[in-house]
This record gives sequence, structure tokens and C-alpha cells, in this order.
Amino acid sequence: MEMKINRLLLVAISLAGVAGAACSGKKPAASVPAVQKTPPPPIQAANKPRTQPGVAVANAPTPVVKPKAPPPPQAEAKPPQPVDPVTDLIGKVEKQYQAGQQEYANGHSDIAKQHFTAAFNLLEGSPANVRADQRFQREMDRVLEGMNSLELAALQAEPPAAEEKSEPAPIDEANEVSNYPVDPNVKAKAAAEIKATHSDLPLMLTDQVASYINYFSNRGRETLEHALQRSGRYREMIERTLREEGVPQDLIYLAQAESGFHPYAVSRAGARGIWQFMGSRARAYDLHHDSWVDERQDPEKSTRAAARHLKDLYNQFGDWYLAMAAYNSGPGTVQSAVKRTGYADFWELYKRNVLPRETRNYVPIIVAVTIMAKNPEQYDLESITPDHEIAYDTVKINYPVDLRLVAEAVDTSVDELQDLNPSLLRMLTPKGRYDLHLPAGSSERFQTAIAPIPPDMRVWWRLHKVEGDDTLMSVARRYHTTARSIAEANQIELSAELEAGAKLVVPVAPGRHASGEGQTYAKRLTVYRVRKGDTLQRVSDNLGIPPTVIRRWNRLKGESLAGRKVLYVHLPISPGAAAVASKSNRSSHLAKVSTSTQDTPSSSDEKTASRKASTRRHTVRRGETLYSIANSYNTTVQAIQQTNDHVATLRPGMVLIIPPQQ
Repeated sequence: MEMKINRLLLVAISLAGVAGAACSGKKPAASVPAVQKTPPPPIQAANKPRTQPGVAVANAPTPVVKPKAPPPPQAEAKPPQPVDPVTDLIGKVEKQYQAGQQEYANGHSDIAKQHFTAAFNLLEGSPANVRADQRFQREMDRVLEGMNSLELAALQAEPPAAEEKSEPAPIDEANEVSNYPVDPNVKAKAAAEIKATHSDLPLMLTDQVASYINYFSNRGRETLEHALQRSGRYREMIERTLREEGVPQDLIYLAQAESGFHPYAVSRAGARGIWQFMGSRARAYDLHHDSWVDERQDPEKSTRAAARHLKDLYNQFGDWYLAMAAYNSGPGTVQSAVKRTGYADFWELYKRNVLPRETRNYVPIIVAVTIMAKNPEQYDLESITPDHEIAYDTVKINYPVDLRLVAEAVDTSVDELQDLNPSLLRMLTPKGRYDLHLPAGSSERFQTAIAPIPPDMRVWWRLHKVEGDDTLMSVARRYHTTARSIAEANQIELSAELEAGAKLVVPVAPGRHASGEGQTYAKRLTVYRVRKGDTLQRVSDNLGIPPTVIRRWNRLKGESLAGRKVLYVHLPISPGAAAVASKSNRSSHLAKVSTSTQDTPSSSDEKTASRKASTRRHTVRRGETLYSIANSYNTTVQAIQQTNDHVATLRPGMVLIIPPQQ
């Protein structure tokens, strides 16, 4: 029995060895060794024994298998949402716009402008259904504002410039010279020459005259030469006018000494123009001066006025030297000096020192200039070639027009137009009648080119000469307007190819319009950024708001905008829109300066009424014209004008009533 148990024990040990060999990956030995103690096999991870193919494992435990968690319920697949074209467009535009803002903040204005332009091009190239969306209009204005801010910053970075052109009057510099040395040789030569010099003024050679001859031969020579050169521009006109008024021809040298024949010459006392008129004296001789024109700077008109004034002074004093002295200091000053001394003779008054210092110098300066100009060989002035006479055509106009538009119409420069029209204080002609001077032979060309542009748009629209690679889109980008409005204004197709050299009418956003009485203003406040050269009157003209109203809104005490970066204004609303706003009791909504093309009524009754009447409201955006607005609503310019009290000039923010469709 005991032997049987031992045999079973050996068999069990043998089987355990086979199992251990299998678990370790080794084959069992051929013979069974002597009985020895064997440690139990190691416990496998996760209770799963490792096996080899074809090897049975005795008494292996059953592996424990954890049940897999059921998969989460699948959500039902939603159909793809349609892409909103407006949202998609704005996302792309906003990416470019923000990049532009970042580059601008980093000081890279050129790169910023490229991003802004790319944003604008995306908007400009969008389809009509997108452009009609209110969100699109807001984004368009946002991008345009970003682009314009570059130009604004560039202007503000420059030093402010005076609104009116000016040049120092030469008479001021000469008047500063006191007791300039008398050169005996110069005086002797002058004394010899004066005897043979023909003049219709009584020339006298005194030490004071000789002193100024020496001055203009040396320190003041450049001033004298410059004046003699410029004299050619006006000599024939001045001599003709003096002859017609019956005064000495040699009074032309008074103008040479005063201004050097420069229309923009301004003295320290405020005298202005070729003949150096003060404001009060100018008005007495019908020289008009306002914020638009200063006729003291008009060569023809001021010459006529000066001749008449000098003639009146000669009739009063009976002496041309006293007349010239009175021209400088006023007849009252000279009359008082004559009464005090009893001498009606300039040189006697000079000796007694009863005239102002500048007046005592004034007459000798003119006499010295006259002697030298009439004897050019004596003073080495014969090599000076006078400028050609200024020739021009005159067109009488009764509407304001921008000089840039005029220059584009006649293919000249703005600088040349300003030289021909020096009385203009702005880039615009005045609102009333004005004699516009154009380059000789260009009047017919001007009339032809300007005719397609409505008179009320001639302060804003432009003419563009087509270059080889121009397209409607590129021209629109250049002027910040739309290709469609250019096509409509020129009555061509959007797809039309442009002919090089042709001129396109470019409708640019209108902005100058005088406000009438009883004007209604938007309730929403608008910020106007003050630009370089702005005056209160200019802002008034641009926005169509009286200066008194702008002053009241901004608590301004005078006309100056110095130190002002912004003004706060309420933009005018067209009378037709204001009337509808009053009736519908929705003034605040109508007056809102936004970019929506059509407001949505807020009540069901208004919606019903709106549908019946098909009445729509349109808030004018930058770059829009009556033509483009009429086309977008499938109506006519005449219908819009009749509905809005014959409105002619549009301003951004103006609310128009669109007439019902027929």
C-alpha cells in the first residue's frame, strides 16, 4: 500500500516538472531526476498562463475574461450646414483687415496698406446678393475707414501748413536797411545816367536813393534780379492798365519794389498781392476778400485798383512822391505831416523826419529800383531774360469746381492753374460767379470734358485718363469707389475694355453741400477727424452744417481749429427722409448713421404699410451716387430726387426715401 502511494507521488512530481518546463519554454528532460523540492510556477499576469502551441498544460487555471463595455450609442449624423457666404466673406476680409492693423501698429504702413487693399478687393469682388446684406455694408465701411486712417495719420505726421500761399514781401527786407553806405563811384555813375534817363516820374538822385542803388547792387541784387525776371509775366498787362487809367507808366516799379511781381507776396503788416493792398483799402477799391478768394492776389484786378488809388492820391496831393508816400502809410499820415510843416514836398518832409521810417525809406527804394531797371547796362542787368507773358483763356462759371478736376479736364497741373488763378485761397472755386483762368487755347476742351459731370458734383467727382493696364476695377480701387458706379456714369458695360488715353468720369463720394434753413440733423453723434489745413468754414462746407451750429455743438469760441483732433457733429438728413421719420415716429432709427441699405420696420402695422407702399429707406454710403442707388433699387434718379425734395448732393449718412416701384 505504501509502495503504491509512493509511485503515485512520483507520477505527480513528474507531471509538475513537465508543467514547469512548459511554462518556462523549455522541453522536459528525457529521464526523471531524483525527487527534489520544486517551487510552484509563478503566477501570470491577469491569471493567463503563457503556452506554446501543441503543449498541454495540466491543471491550468481558467483565465478570467472581463466583459467589454458596450460601445456608446452613436449620435445621428447631422446633414452638413450650408455655408453662409456673408459670414465666410467677412471672415476672410477680417483676416486681412486685422493683419493690416497689426502691421500698421508695428510701423509697417506699406505692408498694412497691402492688407487693407486685399480686404477691399475681396469686398469689391463679392456678388450682388452678398453686397445687399447689412453685415457686408458694415464690413465695407470698416475696411474703408482702416484704409483712410493711413492717409489721415500721414497728414497728421506732417507739420501743419497755412491754408493760403504766401511769399515774404521784398519791401520788408529793403525797409530794414538803414543808412546803407553810399558808394561815391556808384552815385557818380547814377548822376551821369539819370540825366539821359527818360521817365514819366520826376527822378531825383539823393543820398538816400544812392544808398539803395548800392544796396541793390550788392546785398539786394538777387531780389532785384528775381523781380526783373518775373516782370515779364505781367508787364504788358500792367502798362496797358496804367495807360488806360491815365497814370505814369513807371509806377510799375512801385509794384516791383513792393512785391517783386509776386501775387502771393505778404508783408509783415498784412498787405498782400503785387500791389500790397491792406484789407480795408482793398475793399474801398472793390477788391473782394472772403474765405474763398482774395482779389488782392488777382494781378489784373489789383492793378486796376492800384492805378485808381494812386490817381486819387495824386489828385489829393498834386505830387507823385507824396502820392507814393500816402500809398504806403495812408493819406491821413501824409496830410498830417504836410499840415505840421507847411511843406507839400516829400524831400522836405524827409528832412524834418515827420514821416514813419518805412515811408521815409519807401520812396527812395522805388526811385532806386526805377533808375536801375531803366539802365540795365549800367548795373550789369542786361543778361536777365524776363519770363514770358502769362497767357490764358477765361471761362465764366457759376458753380464751384475742384481745381484737380479742372487740371484733369485740360491736361495741366494744379500748380499751373494756381498760378493762373492766384486769388483762389482753396483748391475750389467759390460758389458764385467766378472768372476761371485756363491755359491758353484750352477753354473748349474744358467745357467738353466737364459737361458730363453734374454741376453739383464738380467739387467731388474726378476725371481719370486711362493708362495701358487700367481696368474699371483698378480705377475704382484708386479712387475708393465702385466699378459699377464708374460704368454707370460713363454709360459703359462692366466688362468693357478701356481705351488708353480715354477719360473716365469717376463718381467719388460727394461731400460739399451748403445747408439750408430748417435743416434736420441725425440724432446719432458722428466723430469728424480734423485734417491738416481744416478750418471751421471748410468743415462747414464739407459737411453742409453752418459754422455757428458746429461751434455750438463743440463749444468753440472762434474760427480756429488749432489743437482740435476731432469735432462732434450730427449729419444732416434730407428733408424727405426727415418728414417720413416724423410721421413714423422713428426719427432715432432713421437718423442713425449706419451702412444698412434698407431698414426693417419694427411693428407689424409698419411692415404691412411698408409692403403696400413699397417704400424703402437708404442710408448713403461713401462712394455712392444717385445713379448707383437708383440702379440698385430698379428706379430712376429723377424719381429719387422728386421723392427727396430734389436732392442733388449726397453725403455719407444721409437717409433717402426710395420711391415705390411702378
